[in-house]
Amino acid sequence: MDEKIRILDIDIDAYTAKRAMQETVACMESDPVNLIELMSIDTLMYAQGDPGLKECIEQLDLVLPGEKALLEAGGITDYRRLQEMEGQTYLRMFLRYLHKNHRRVFLLVETDEEVQDFYEFLSARYGGIQVAGIAKVSAEDNADDMVVNAVNGGEVDCVIAALSSPLQEEFGMRNRALLNARVWLACGKIINNIYKSGSRKERLTQFILHRIFKREIEKDRKGT
Repeated sequence: MDEKIRILDIDIDAYTAKRAMQETVACMESDPVNLIELMSIDTLMYAQGDPGLKECIEQLDLVLPGEKALLEAGGITDYRRLQEMEGQTYLRMFLRYLHKNHRRVFLLVETDEEVQDFYEFLSARYGGIQVAGIAKVSAEDNADDMVVNAVNGGEVDCVIAALSSPLQEEFGMRNRALLNARVWLACGKIINNIYKSGSRKERLTQFILHRIFKREIEKDRKGT
């Protein structure tokens, strides 16, 4: 049964991959732009000390879980649901939808390496996706106008923001009224998991973060 779960004072739409895809397709067929986020543990933890990020998340149209640990923290134990999350089923379904329907997308990333890796991945696996453009975005370079103009000039259906938090949430909210697209999908670094293996350092960092997250969940449950 689909339900909304609340984790560390953040509401998450804990839909099945199929239901999440149905909601996303509805967004792709409506105006104005709809802001969707795949929630990560990193972002959830960051929001605990950043009221501005938390406020941005509360204004998103759809907040979907992006990691299995979030479902588990929300008390969801169904094997199929957890397997969907482990395999990033929703994200793969969305990319297949974009591919099959030859949708135009604009990619936002942070590094030159991500520009090359992400583009090569889409070209090899989802060649039907028309990549209208790719832009590097950083908190240091205040270039909102240039990026928005590039997005709108590309006449895209979807913007995929593979950015760190709170950069992707703040950028999306600041420019919501200006973006001429149907969907803004903020997937952060979660999308990296389906096209490349993390370094040993990255895997260690994620392991430590998950341990801290579990402790925070336990403290929250005990009300301490």
